[in-house]
Amino acid sequence: MARMNHSAPVEVTYKSMRFFITHNPTNATLNKFIEELKKYGDTTIIRVYEATYDTTLVEKEGTSVLDWPFDDGVPPPNQIVDDWLSLVKINICKGPGCYIAIHCVTFLGRVPVFVTPALIESGMTYEDAEQFIRQKWHGAFNSKQL
Repeated sequence: MARMNHSAPVEVTYKSMRFFITHNPTNATLNKFIEELKKYGDTTIIRVYEATYDTTLVEKEGTSVLDWPFDDGVPPPNQIVDDWLSLVKINICKGPGCYIAIHCVTFLGRVPVFVTPALIESGMTYEDAEQFIRQKWHGAFNSKQL
């Protein structure tokens, strides 16, 4: 069996928001990735880097995949942030069984840059959001994006 690119996924839940932070699958690891997603219920996947797998199998399982790539070490473009916050609000309305899965290449940097504004929009201070995320996965932020 092909190895995953990173350690175990991390679940970040706050109020009605549920995020599943995961490795970047490849076509070789895609079946295992889909099995993991099924454990979490209704999921939308956000890819914040260049694609490493074909989305056909994932979408066949009823999961939508959104590509919002941006360079590591820089903030995402404003339009991506706006689209992201809109998606978070939509998923909250769908109910507690809805997750947003997010992955990038290294499991660091870009993913917490996505989760942090969602936590801030829900009422956390920036400092509390950063600490909350760091408690879930150490090394989550790179110094450029902090």
